Amino acid sequence: MPRSVGLTILAAMVFRTGWRWNHPPPPLPPVLAGLEIALARFTHFVLYLVLILMPLAGYLHAAPAGHLVDFFGVVSIPPLLPENDRLSQVAIAIHLVGQYPLYLFVALHIAGALFHITIKRDGIVERMLPMRRAR
Repeated sequence: MPRSVGLTILAAMVFRTGWRWNHPPPPLPPVLAGLEIALARFTHFVLYLVLILMPLAGYLHAAPAGHLVDFFGVVSIPPLLPENDRLSQVAIAIHLVGQYPLYLFVALHIAGALFHITIKRDGIVERMLPMRRAR
């Protein structure tokens, strides 16, 4: 089951990255300071990076160890790499260590959203919604 979740996250992130590449977000309002813009961009970049690298590392742990990667019992992906214990161990280490930046940057992202909702009240969170309210 965890491998199925990882494959789902990887597929969603590949789709999301492609979508974002072809559909850039609306320009940021001038109410944001340069530091806020830099933090937002850096946080988003790290979240994308970690959410793509962790499922890849999970697969790179399973495949060189000779394990099938089962997708919710519907499809089994055979190992596409030759057996390699060293690669498998390095990949699982990356996968396990990667959880900590993920926790940190998800928390920063939530903190940033709460900051804009409760303290600044500048409409930044509303610009993420599919149906934005008219101002």
